[in-house]
Amino acid sequence: MSDGKEKFVPYVSEESTMREFTVRAVLLGLVMTVILGAANAYLGLKAGMTIAATYPAAVIGMAVLRLFKGSILEENIARTVGSIGESVAAGAIFTVPAFVLVEGLWDPKNMGTTRNYLISSAVMFLGGLLGILFVTVLRRVMVEDATLPFPESAAAAEIHKAGQKGGKGARTLFAFMGVGAGVKLLGDLSLFAAAKEFIVSLGSTKIPLLTSKLQPISAVPVDGATSFSMPAVAPAYLGVGYIIGPRLAALNFAGGVLAWGLFVPLLTYLLGPTLLPTLGTMPDGPGGDPVGWGTLSVSIWKFIIRPIAVGGMLVGAGFTLYRMRNSLATGVRRAVRDISKAASAGGVQSRLDRDISFKWVLPGLLLVVVLMTALYYFFSSSVPGAITAAVVMAVAGFFFAAVSGFLVGTIGSSNNPISGLTLSTLIIAALLMVVIGLKGSPGIAAVLGVAAVVCVSSAVAGEMLQDLKVGHLLGGTPWKMELGDILGVFVAAAVMFWPLVILHQGDINAGGQGFGGTSLPAPQAGLMAMLSKGIIDQTMAWPLVVVGMLMGLGMILLKVASPMLVAVGMYLPLETTFAIFVGGVIRWASDRVSARRGHTEGQAARVANTGVLVAAGLIAGEALMGLITSALSFFNVSLPKVLQNPSWVVGLVVLGLVGWLMVGIPQRHAGSPDEAPPPPAVF
Repeated sequence: MSDGKEKFVPYVSEESTMREFTVRAVLLGLVMTVILGAANAYLGLKAGMTIAATYPAAVIGMAVLRLFKGSILEENIARTVGSIGESVAAGAIFTVPAFVLVEGLWDPKNMGTTRNYLISSAVMFLGGLLGILFVTVLRRVMVEDATLPFPESAAAAEIHKAGQKGGKGARTLFAFMGVGAGVKLLGDLSLFAAAKEFIVSLGSTKIPLLTSKLQPISAVPVDGATSFSMPAVAPAYLGVGYIIGPRLAALNFAGGVLAWGLFVPLLTYLLGPTLLPTLGTMPDGPGGDPVGWGTLSVSIWKFIIRPIAVGGMLVGAGFTLYRMRNSLATGVRRAVRDISKAASAGGVQSRLDRDISFKWVLPGLLLVVVLMTALYYFFSSSVPGAITAAVVMAVAGFFFAAVSGFLVGTIGSSNNPISGLTLSTLIIAALLMVVIGLKGSPGIAAVLGVAAVVCVSSAVAGEMLQDLKVGHLLGGTPWKMELGDILGVFVAAAVMFWPLVILHQGDINAGGQGFGGTSLPAPQAGLMAMLSKGIIDQTMAWPLVVVGMLMGLGMILLKVASPMLVAVGMYLPLETTFAIFVGGVIRWASDRVSARRGHTEGQAARVANTGVLVAAGLIAGEALMGLITSALSFFNVSLPKVLQNPSWVVGLVVLGLVGWLMVGIPQRHAGSPDEAPPPPAVF
């Protein structure tokens, strides 16, 4: 270490000539970055959250490279490159769909144009490259800081070390990828109903309104019905619920209960007499069935409840940043201090301390800023607007990259509040656009462009620092990992647009709405779209948003652990939050079984680790099959419907079988009580 303290000794010594940056390791990493990135894009659009790819990438990389007698440093490169695609995907799904959701920017029915592809790829690559270059400047001072524990990095390093002694994790992961893909395919073939909506009548009466002297004012007629959904038979949602655990899954479901158990029934009941004449008088779209209570309930949820949820997400994101204010302030101070330290840390000869040369980093940063200024001018056709957007992007990108890295070092990448950081940038950029007089589609496009770059940059910076810390512990060469991440970001940016197009257009071809619909709600992108358009065009439904903000404030006063998660639950379809909650209950059941069997610490850890692999496999399997079926719909190829009226009861049976496997299989891997505890699979 450079401070005169005891020198850190990595797993592989600095004098080692072990194979590291090999063609097979890089190619494997690039394949994983596409697959895991696409899987996370699918999950994020549907469930509003992603999972860290570090652990699955480490397990897959170890399993494949073991076949070729690969080294631990090759595994480190494969994991580093393989996990970066998840960060690009996270940034993409939070912002790119917003260009479709804002009317007048991108045609929702023709998203996959060359123009849109080039814009998306440029935003993703430049944002990712910006994050990598910033991290390259700050790597030494952050990775070598003993006060930053990097919990997920330490866990990943231990997993690699344990892998040198053999392991069967990859077999479990791949097996449950098959389970997830199979259940998804069987549902799409209509062998069972993957979802079911129930209409519940609320009855009709009149509610008397009285004065303070109990004199009658009026009798308000009320009437109506609402809808309620069973949990979706979706292995990916069960996997998400299992990974985040029962507490967070319950908070997410609480938002669904608020939306569909309180607000929708209440508004339907009060608006029922007004809406009653519309029932059966018009089709639900060209050639559709007549509008019924189910359609009206969904309409109320989309156009009244969701803006309330947006207000809740705003307060939730702000509260998340407020709770991290000390860490954020420390991160900003470090960003200012560490840049001078990094600039003076030249001339290092050790393999373990060698980054990409600052002679390349500084021109690279300047080039990115120039290219982004040109792109923002393309969006806005305004020189002041382009320069303002570029300045906001550069300043916010640097500070949030440093803050993101600090938070990852403190609490891990899974808890990194990327959406909150992006939201702060978007609001600042939107207000500045209003100040300089840039309105309409050009201003909205510029704001979304700034948010997209900062979002990808922050996500990539956090994930990259996490991987660099793993490399630091294992004895990896920093510049090789940084170069690998540049390749990974380039490939992910080049291909990640197409999974989004396939999912969106495939859903439309299958009769859905695409982004913003029930199948692909894309909550974060919907939030970005509504805020950017509402601030720039001054068309925000502020009364509903303010109600949501007050609701969020109420949750803070009640000490709700995550108001943001509750608000996201309100924004998502009930079938989604219900299934995630079921996944959380399955995790609770698995923990209870371990406790009743008296498992030791080591046995409980092995059960938990296997459960995470099972959940990750279910998520990846359904996501890949979902991309395949969406691709078929994209090319207007329809899967056969085996049953015209599939049973929802059979669907619940399938759900129960998957849950039984999620509890039973991990228990079989508890091992002997005498075995030492394995490294934890931290998410």
